[in-house]
Amino acid sequence: MASGVKPRVKVPKSASAGDVITIKTLISHKMESGQRKDDDGNVIPRSIINRFTVDFNGQNVIDVTLEPAISTNPYFEFDSQVPEAGEFTFTWYDDDGDVYTETKAIAIG
Repeated sequence: MASGVKPRVKVPKSASAGDVITIKTLISHKMESGQRKDDDGNVIPRSIINRFTVDFNGQNVIDVTLEPAISTNPYFEFDSQVPEAGEFTFTWYDDDGDVYTETKAIAIG
């Protein structure tokens, strides 16, 4: 598991049914490309977030494939329509097999 990885997600606590909301995500991750070398000349293994998905109440909202050129600490901001109260599930997939998940609930009010 990559050290210091921390997902952060900002979702409004409530919205009206049918509203379009803005969601912001950031994951702290070094994103090693596998092309750099350490002080001893050894190649630092590739370690990037290679996929990011968002589901709302089990239905996929976003599915993004990330490539090695993605920056450190990838940030995503997007809009989503909220048809009902529920829960967003955010998932980041790492090259080393680690999966980082964050959930945020939203109420209809």
